[in-house]
Amino acid sequence: MQNRPVWFSSGSASVSDAGERVSRSRTFVRLSYHLRCASSGKTVSARRRNQHPRRARYPIRLAALLVFPPFVCFGQEASPTPSPGEAEAEQVVVSATRFDIPLDQSPASVSVISSEDLEQKQIERVSDALREVPGLSIVQTGTAGQLTSVFIRGLRSEHTQVLLDGIPINQGLQGAFNFADLTTEDIERIEVVRGPQSTLYGPRALAGVIQIFTKQGTGTPGVLLAAEGGSYDSFREWTQSDGKIDGFDYSMGASRLDTDNARPNNNYRNTATIADTGWSPNDQLRVGSLFTYSVSDTGNPNSIFDPRPIDHFLTERWLIGPHIDWKPTDWWDHKFIFSYDHERQINDPNEDGFVGPTRALFERTQIDYQNDLRPTSWLILTSGFFYSRLNAGQERPFVLQTFGPQPTFVSDHTQEVAGFVQTTLTPVENLILVAGGRFDHFNQFGGVWTYRFASSYKIDKTNTTLHSSVATGFSPPSSQDKIFGNNFGLKPERDLGWDIGVDQRFWKDRVTVGLTYFHNDLSNVIGFNGLFQTLNLGAAETQGLETELRVQPITDFLLTASYTYLDAQKTSSEDISQLQGARLPRRPRNEVYVSASYLWWKRLRTTVEAKFVNAREELNFGGPNFDIEDYSFANIAAEYEVNPHLSVFGRIDNLTNEHYSEVFGFPALGRAAYGGVKLRF
Repeated sequence: MQNRPVWFSSGSASVSDAGERVSRSRTFVRLSYHLRCASSGKTVSARRRNQHPRRARYPIRLAALLVFPPFVCFGQEASPTPSPGEAEAEQVVVSATRFDIPLDQSPASVSVISSEDLEQKQIERVSDALREVPGLSIVQTGTAGQLTSVFIRGLRSEHTQVLLDGIPINQGLQGAFNFADLTTEDIERIEVVRGPQSTLYGPRALAGVIQIFTKQGTGTPGVLLAAEGGSYDSFREWTQSDGKIDGFDYSMGASRLDTDNARPNNNYRNTATIADTGWSPNDQLRVGSLFTYSVSDTGNPNSIFDPRPIDHFLTERWLIGPHIDWKPTDWWDHKFIFSYDHERQINDPNEDGFVGPTRALFERTQIDYQNDLRPTSWLILTSGFFYSRLNAGQERPFVLQTFGPQPTFVSDHTQEVAGFVQTTLTPVENLILVAGGRFDHFNQFGGVWTYRFASSYKIDKTNTTLHSSVATGFSPPSSQDKIFGNNFGLKPERDLGWDIGVDQRFWKDRVTVGLTYFHNDLSNVIGFNGLFQTLNLGAAETQGLETELRVQPITDFLLTASYTYLDAQKTSSEDISQLQGARLPRRPRNEVYVSASYLWWKRLRTTVEAKFVNAREELNFGGPNFDIEDYSFANIAAEYEVNPHLSVFGRIDNLTNEHYSEVFGFPALGRAAYGGVKLRF
């Protein structure tokens, strides 16, 4: 096997939701890796390359798409376009096994979102990119800036581990990740692994893992600057740059968004920066560091039934993550990450009539070490160590004492130590077997064992891949569960999940179809007993089908579609919040997504996408759930390359002006138009 680049074209998923904005120039992302082929024992060696827009030479006239004043952005030099099929056949993923493996041989159910997806659909936030992925439901509490959660296979948002370049970034008292403020300026790709992954990633990976990879600079440095304006008094400016000078490489992105949205006290201001720097004295070693910072100020109008005209919410986050990647030999890899992150939240005046203004603080230190040993061509041994120290608390200086003495400051201190091992075997060509185990120990409730078995088999003759897995996962009680239920003896929630699927490729990989069946049994679920206490009371079951379709008959045209069927119900009667047998709230039974993208005359890229969501129920605490409306929306985006340094773009979100709410009482935005200009060099 010779050294060759690995192309990431469209990936499997991304979508922009009503009211969400981002714009990027067209790029074809080329990634590469040191990949040891388990069946042949040979090594594929490459590095991630710059993302460059393809330069068009043919003139075309563009009808008036935009009526906004010009802004500027910068881009980089072109890379050749891969032929249809080549891109998909050579995709590589990391998150399924914690080392590089071809996507078409992955033993886990995986979807990949490339930076090209984000650019073509002008996606501003990661949550909107995830709307296309089968098995995922995105729930936003109204408009941009409000709480945004992701449900994988019907399990809660705190059951999903979110990683940034290998660093867990779930934060806050809830232990979930709020996707409201996570933007896309410096993202190279997003990998979504569905099914329990606690054996590899520990707590919060009960439902799956979403891992976001930043760009890594190579080649001549390039800069992009851009800005846009549009409906609801929205203005956004952003920049991105990456490159390499001698042994030093860097990538960075920054953005600012200001919008008033639609309702009174619904304004949103967000500033975000991200940077990844590294130094490589030779091909075997890279010493780098990740840095992120974001601050958002959000008006909280509450529901339309109980509006709050002055309630505001401020969130500030930052993270630093030094890391070392060392490959002393072809058969031994070491990865070490040290990270520290901090979050503070101020809710003022918090007009709930009970607690009043609050301030929440969260800080965490993490250490992650992994080594991959390849003693033979058919065996890879992966092992590692993980440590986490977490402090979280909330100051409630104005809490009422109506029900007796109430604390004005509550806190939680958690420590975790873990070790894991995984064996990956290739006993015969194209057959991959994975087995692993992990032990996590917590200072509050002791130890947790998890395991995972997975396999895949690729039939070259028919270009078919079969995959299956069975695994256990866990999610520890959050600080919120312990603090507000006044119970620090809670046990972790547990899951036994399995899936089986098939991926079929036709027409020289121009057509790819995937189908997966999944099942989860959730136990030890934390719930309420009616006495203002949280206890391990509940149980739930989720099952369903995930399907994906990708068609690229010619280089310039791409069609994608996905469908998810989900049956998710509560199976316990002890938790009083919901009746036994009821559907889990806000989990749609059916979700359909379609998109089509075409490059006209090598200069004008148009993208159309639509989503339909059906059969949802809202929680009616202690009583029967009630149905909430189905909804659908369509978005259209276009970008025209005036010359190699300048392009203009525009889009319309919620083209049909659909009136809907993802959370009952919190309406999404209606039709909205945005446009701007980019300059690159």
